[in-house]
Amino acid sequence: MHTNVLAGAQRWHTQQKPKRVTVIGAGVAGLVAAHELERLGHSVQVLESRLAVGGRVRTHGFAGRANGPLAELGAMRIPASHNRTMQWIDLLGLSDRVRQFRTLFSDDASFLETPAGHQRVRDASPVLVEEFRKGLPPGTSYREETVLCAAWLTASVNAVAPGTFRQSLHADLNTELLDLLDGIDVRPFIVSGSAERIDLNRFFANNAGFAARSRLQHFFDDIITETSSALFRLEGGMDQIARRLAERLRGPIHRGRKVVGLHVRDDGVVVEVQRGLATVASHCDYVLCTAPFSVLRRMRLSGFDDDKTATVHDMQYWPATKIAVHCREAFWERDGISGGGSFSGGLVRQTYYPPVESDPRLGAALLASYTIGPDADALGQVHPDKRARVVLEELSAIHPELSQPGMVLDVVTQAWGEDPSSMGAAAVRWSKDATTSEEERALAAKAQGTLFFAGEHCSSYPAWIEGAIESGLAAAQEIHACSPLARPVRASGYRRMPGGAA
Repeated sequence: MHTNVLAGAQRWHTQQKPKRVTVIGAGVAGLVAAHELERLGHSVQVLESRLAVGGRVRTHGFAGRANGPLAELGAMRIPASHNRTMQWIDLLGLSDRVRQFRTLFSDDASFLETPAGHQRVRDASPVLVEEFRKGLPPGTSYREETVLCAAWLTASVNAVAPGTFRQSLHADLNTELLDLLDGIDVRPFIVSGSAERIDLNRFFANNAGFAARSRLQHFFDDIITETSSALFRLEGGMDQIARRLAERLRGPIHRGRKVVGLHVRDDGVVVEVQRGLATVASHCDYVLCTAPFSVLRRMRLSGFDDDKTATVHDMQYWPATKIAVHCREAFWERDGISGGGSFSGGLVRQTYYPPVESDPRLGAALLASYTIGPDADALGQVHPDKRARVVLEELSAIHPELSQPGMVLDVVTQAWGEDPSSMGAAAVRWSKDATTSEEERALAAKAQGTLFFAGEHCSSYPAWIEGAIESGLAAAQEIHACSPLARPVRASGYRRMPGGAA
């Protein structure tokens, strides 16, 4: 019987009439879905509002892309546990370009903001422990190594969690965390030096279930990921993923086509596309929308059910801003910093030191500032023309070389919360429990007629490339399995276009 079922499935696949699918958005989700749909035998076209592919995977090349240093203005790291992403990197022939991504606290010489000012990571423990003890309830007693570990966990929260969310966590950290840590032997993760500290990378790697025992599980999952030693990047730029996906598609990618309306009908979807000063409406059989809901809710929409409409309008997106600097040289290496990141605090928040892999005579890239959520909002209150100057002045407190004449050659800023193609960096579910998060994910991915949805916001990995791939593949399979549309006689009005809204 198993053989007959397989044979029947194969006959169904070969006999099924190819569907015509219009994909909105040439980010990773849209490109992966288009690739999968073509593999399944369907005809695909992609509409992209920008002139470049990649969505929120965006690599900037200083001094010319071929030889100059690169800065990741969007996604910049891949956790080793994200199997789909690693598999697609292999499929796209990029596995020989995978390199370790060094993150916060991975370099002893990098800096950490403390109540006593900026300290080197290797020297920060005494200040962190003293500050943590000040917040303990009177009369409580914990092991020295427990307090040391909790102090470094608090430091990681300060570095990763943004604004008001960070502040609301501190009371929980001083009680719930300590009780959890007191049941773990943290001594194997103590690093000796000028001051003992906890190697958070090794602690998290060996205590993967730690976050699962906390009601702050989703938040700590992200902290574990962001401070892990098992993170990767791509030499030559993360945007190679999107560019190679685009090169492999048989169907067209129509760039500069901004979708401004989506209308679900019984026999398909009407897609409104802005072309110059005019708006062209065309009928499409099947549509996959990968636009973030922060963009979708600015479109003209109809035919959505109430739950879907509420999800589109209520989904929370956080902004993120990156300011990258083209420096004359990698001056931080002379200061003993070989990579990783500093928690600079202030408006700057996080600073990263990419390795110099291009011609060193063309300088080096420095990710001077990476902010998310309310911290990005705070930086956003500074006029765009002044942001880079304010960040560089603040960062000069720990890197005075930035003030040297001729050190800064160029600056580029990417404010995702202000970018019309995204209106936010990623969907955020940190404050939601597992059940609520899954309900939101399912509603986000729920199709409306023959209008389907994908993107990190429709996945179980929001804010990661893994989520874009997961949702793109799922949507492609859903479209493939969808029953063919009936063909009613169409009244006069807009006309059916064989290829959709191109």
